[in-house]
Amino acid sequence: MLDVRRMQVLRAVVTSGSVTAAAANLGYTPSAVSQQIAVLEKEAGIALLERFGRGVRPTAAGRLLTEHAAVIGRQVAEAETALADLRAGRTGQILVRYFATAGADLVAPALARFRAEHPGVRVDLRLVGESAADDRDEADLTLVVRPRGATGEGVALVHLLDDPYRVVLPKGHPLADRRTVDLAELADEPWVGSERPGPCLDAVLEACAAAGFTPGIAVECEEYATAQGFVAAGLGISLVPLLGLGSRHPQVAVRRVRSPEPVRSIHAAVRESSLALPAVRDLLAALRSA
Repeated sequence: MLDVRRMQVLRAVVTSGSVTAAAANLGYTPSAVSQQIAVLEKEAGIALLERFGRGVRPTAAGRLLTEHAAVIGRQVAEAETALADLRAGRTGQILVRYFATAGADLVAPALARFRAEHPGVRVDLRLVGESAADDRDEADLTLVVRPRGATGEGVALVHLLDDPYRVVLPKGHPLADRRTVDLAELADEPWVGSERPGPCLDAVLEACAAAGFTPGIAVECEEYATAQGFVAAGLGISLVPLLGLGSRHPQVAVRRVRSPEPVRSIHAAVRESSLALPAVRDLLAALRSA
């Protein structure tokens, strides 16, 4: 196999016209340059240089390898420039996965700030579920719901915010005129389930268990806007996280919950290898700011 570094030595000899001049340009001794050319000729299996006056000139094989060495040199220089831009956060691509309720209030402002600061970096956004982080996932950064203090293999879990749940009541409900509702007061109510199995539902069930009951699910629903519709129709009450209440049904009342207040913790799951990239760190900072 041809040695790329020796090809660059050959190129220096051909462009300068002599071994001595090439050695001076490269900072080598003439004998070291001659040795590199001799080894390259053995690798190529053919003579690459011939005597010409007081210097040397390339053979047909030497011209061929010199041309390829020039191409390789340009490609290496381009790779070094591209790598420097990537290290500096000027270029590259970041794969980000997020869940729907974090989109408008968290991802959108963070991405707007990031794009203004890093116009050359492409952010590939993909919508997933709240519990979609996978240690084997190729995403650089994924927004997930995890308990506070959770850890992940191969990823760093960075806490962004706590998203408290609110109780959604029909407007004529006896508790609708209260500013705050104790969670235990909802124990005997029919519930409209607003969460699919996973960490968000776990946060609700754990809070209910701490209040001494298990909610009776009368209607199963896995979408917050639809859950509000069922509540408005008088089919039950529901707990919905604050980020999921962007659009409120006109026939429901939304009240705070206490004793305890159910909360889901939103984290950024960042691949540990991606944390070395300045662009990823800056996007994480924009998310924390948002």
